Amino acid sequence: MIQEIASITIDPARAAEFEAAVARARPHFEAAKGFVSFSLKRVIEHPACYQLVVGWESVEAHMVDFRASPGFQQWRALAGPYFIEAPTVIHLQTVIS
Repeated sequence: MIQEIASITIDPARAAEFEAAVARARPHFEAAKGFVSFSLKRVIEHPACYQLVVGWESVEAHMVDFRASPGFQQWRALAGPYFIEAPTVIHLQTVIS
């Protein structure tokens, strides 16, 4: 399993709306091929910043399968209007736990 970490910046005055939009988008992730887990975390020190953490079976499950799916388009339609800038995305692989 790998984790996708998307760093997202929004207008903190719209936090409740953004969080509701992400909750509505979650089923599109859950229905995706290779999906493992999902969480949204808010950065305490910077309330405009969030970390979307999605577990995938592989990088390809995220970058190829999900990104080419209608679910990705739905995610962007729901959450995208709240982005102040394009999210930055990295992928993590656990090497020691």
